[in-house]
Amino acid sequence: MSLGSIFDIAGSGMTAQSLRLNTTASNIANAETASSSTDATYRARKPVFAAIQQSMVNPSPQGFGMGRQDASGAGVSVEGIVESDAELQMRYQPEHPAANEDGYVFYPNVNVVEEMADMMSSSRSFQMNVDVMNTAKSMMQRILTLGQQ
Repeated sequence: MSLGSIFDIAGSGMTAQSLRLNTTASNIANAETASSSTDATYRARKPVFAAIQQSMVNPSPQGFGMGRQDASGAGVSVEGIVESDAELQMRYQPEHPAANEDGYVFYPNVNVVEEMADMMSSSRSFQMNVDVMNTAKSMMQRILTLGQQ
């Protein structure tokens, strides 16, 4: 693995964590949206990540990963975004404008405390990838100054 591929790996991590932060923000923003039916109610969303294997980024001459002992990861990809199948919150509020004929209002299955923990985790992961990029940049600058002395 070359020093240059570190930027690709950290960049893929930053992209993934940005998407995670966006879905978290969407979940928090919709945490108190009300609906009169289960079909129209917002459901919490979570991104699904998968490791990109090194053999797919830099294939060996024998083919993808054949004859290679290095199965280390080379970044992360977003496989998709899934909706939570947790039960929706049903509250009896007959005075609410979105109440159904039985007086119930449906609220999303968003746990705000869990979303805040996800937000802090994605923010820290993003920052760690920035730190990796800064360290790699610093190393490359030091390599360039070797010949000057």
